[in-house]
Amino acid sequence: MDNLIRIEEVKDKKGFNQFLKFPYKLFKDDKMWVPSLIMDEKTTFNKKKNPALEFCDHKIFLAYRGEEVVGRIVGILNNKANEIWNQKRMRFGWFDYIDDIEVTEALLKAVETWSKEMGMDEVVGPMGFTDMDKEGMMVEGFDVNCPIACYYNPSYYPPLIEKLGYVKEVDWVQYEIPANQPVPEKISKINNLIKAKYNLKIVEGLSKKEIVNQYGKKIFHVVNKSFSGLFGYVPLNDRQIDFYIRQYFSFIEPRLVCFIVDDKDDVVAFGVSMPSLSNALRKSKGKLFPFGWYHLLKALKDYSYIDLYINGVDPDWQNKGVHSLYYVEMNKRYIELGAKMAIANPQLESNQASQIWEKYESRIAIRRRAYIKQI
Repeated sequence: MDNLIRIEEVKDKKGFNQFLKFPYKLFKDDKMWVPSLIMDEKTTFNKKKNPALEFCDHKIFLAYRGEEVVGRIVGILNNKANEIWNQKRMRFGWFDYIDDIEVTEALLKAVETWSKEMGMDEVVGPMGFTDMDKEGMMVEGFDVNCPIACYYNPSYYPPLIEKLGYVKEVDWVQYEIPANQPVPEKISKINNLIKAKYNLKIVEGLSKKEIVNQYGKKIFHVVNKSFSGLFGYVPLNDRQIDFYIRQYFSFIEPRLVCFIVDDKDDVVAFGVSMPSLSNALRKSKGKLFPFGWYHLLKALKDYSYIDLYINGVDPDWQNKGVHSLYYVEMNKRYIELGAKMAIANPQLESNQASQIWEKYESRIAIRRRAYIKQI
């Protein structure tokens, strides 16, 4: 009987704590795993704090063998996404499991069953409530230092889900770029012509507070416009924008944030990057206290490895070479700060407009996949 897998929906604090702690048990011997900040995870699932839960329904499931937790998954019904994209899709995320096909199948069956009950005809993931959450299962690059804003999973994950009838929907790729390589002279010359032609300016010398107050909302307005046609994207409302500014911009390093503005001081392109916090979170075990804050503060002063978090170009300015401006500017700042290597945020492999890194010395270091299954 102890070998039987049972699935239970999480409905109380005890179950939720088991849900949060399971990855620490699963990956305790995996040196590549990067834990999330537990306080951020709690906030994500807090209906009073996360505005996305106003239009998303979700259920958390745990898999047990006997009394031992052996897997977890979250089913997510993003009603707004289904309305915008005219789909009947159930998402899944926070999907972790031991190397066991029965566990994997039981977890997915739980989401599939709920999906059918809700009148859905497809299940897709890993995805989150919004595109600001982690998404995409790693299918390549298991030996690469994973950024904290992305899922990490071991190599046995993809084969198991594929055996259960899930197939590729889309892939994202992440480029790794030597951060100290010289800016290609040809690109530098072209950029100077672009700035002069369109009267564009690179914003410099602002404090963290000035960046948040003057450009925080403008950044996310560009995100909404530039991401609108991308896979599954749902525009962020004002409450969500305020939520993400509070949650993420408290950590920003002004020298690693770049804005390109027009003559009206409107953001036409931007890039936000940070020193890698992956090792700091491993040391802190996902907690700020009692000593986690020390590791994070120390990491924020180490620029040797850089993570690119988010970037975008206003659609009205795309195909004018503007996206190259902030990449080159950040490249210059990486050199000034002594950075050695940078890893780009996940970009849809089909989004050729964002693949500026192909013009630099670079390589695709990580590939992520959203899987789909008709039910």
